[in-house]
Amino acid sequence: MHRRIYEDLAYSDAARAECIWPLPDQNWPALIGETTTDVAIIGGGYTGLSAALHLAKSGVDVTLLEAHVPGWGASGRNGGFCCIGGDKLTPSTIQKKYGANAAQAYFKAQRGAIDLVKNLITTHNIDADTHSDGEMQLAHRPDMLHALQAEREQWADHGINATLIPHQDLVSHGMSGAFYGGLHVPLGFALNPGKYVTGLAHAAGNAGAHIHAHSSVQSITRTDGSYKLVTLNGHLTAKKLILATNGYGTDGLPDWLTGRYLPLQSNILVTRPLSDDEISAQGWTTDLMAYDSRHLLHYFRLLPDRRFLFGARGNIRASTHGQAAMRARMRRDLAALFPAWSNVETPFFWSGLISLSRDLLPYAGPIGDWENAWAGMNYHGNGVAMGTWVGARLADMALGRSSALPVHTRALPRFPLPGLRRNYLYPAILGYRLKDGPPAA
Repeated sequence: MHRRIYEDLAYSDAARAECIWPLPDQNWPALIGETTTDVAIIGGGYTGLSAALHLAKSGVDVTLLEAHVPGWGASGRNGGFCCIGGDKLTPSTIQKKYGANAAQAYFKAQRGAIDLVKNLITTHNIDADTHSDGEMQLAHRPDMLHALQAEREQWADHGINATLIPHQDLVSHGMSGAFYGGLHVPLGFALNPGKYVTGLAHAAGNAGAHIHAHSSVQSITRTDGSYKLVTLNGHLTAKKLILATNGYGTDGLPDWLTGRYLPLQSNILVTRPLSDDEISAQGWTTDLMAYDSRHLLHYFRLLPDRRFLFGARGNIRASTHGQAAMRARMRRDLAALFPAWSNVETPFFWSGLISLSRDLLPYAGPIGDWENAWAGMNYHGNGVAMGTWVGARLADMALGRSSALPVHTRALPRFPLPGLRRNYLYPAILGYRLKDGPPAA
């Protein structure tokens, strides 16, 4: 049985109706009739488009099927943080589980993911409004400075010179707010995700990939060593298959996918353009992408057009009421952290689905025991770089190249009682809110 775990609103245009990023192109044709391809890709976000681009550049006949239009999902509506990430584990935990060599290779892959996005933007002349020299993690309580100091030492072990900024120096760095210090990590950059994903789609199409919008896959069957994908208006037969739906996947499509991902809503609130006086009054003048040290973190940045983007997680209900309650909560948090902007209008608010693994690591590997079939997903809210990188690795797998890492290709565990896994979020989020405390002391 095919099943999605949120209400219909999460998968509708209403969830992104106020998104400030440019709408994805609507001109991609739907799949109509019967056709064949070497590699079929399901999902038109960063992962699927990156896989399609890399395969097409290698001369492979590749066809991508997207339920809406490329970039419609989380890839076209996120906060635009191209940075280190993809998991929710500490480096020491990864090293303990997989060994020092695997942990180091995983970190190199994260750096390589950032470089890949940068190279794609340059190579394909994508105007993605890039800015920000790395990212800033801000302590939301005084005791979190000790954790940031420990993180700085871990970065040093990887050869990265991260800078610890004490509370009294934040203002001189253009970061006035309710924070107790910060750690600047000079890796990554910010971008306009709508422009990036649109540019990626055009690059894949120009390279020869066949991209079809409004082609939701209804069933997948294996016959005589090939895969048959049925959409509302067409049939696609492929020798190889790549699944790249991430948080917008469907349980039972295929059966292996059921319970191996846990979608979580991420919400974004954006102000109107701020005046120079308003920016000066708050003292947040930096263009660094930033986030705080909470479990349910806030992430934020001043956009090139002087609007302020403010994101958060913690909404479990994909309903009109749930969205309104989350919007109100985020308005309160914005006012608490940046009090000079407490009365600034925030006319833009939207949500999208990120995805978690049970073991809190991203995945790039086989779809169970299916031959010539792979999946990439579960980037834990950091999919700009990691999703792009995973797409390239899935392309390598389809080309017969072995370039993935043990951290990515381990057996992907299933959440217990998968049909009820959304309920796990209620106590988890409540517990995190209690640990985090109020938005400002």
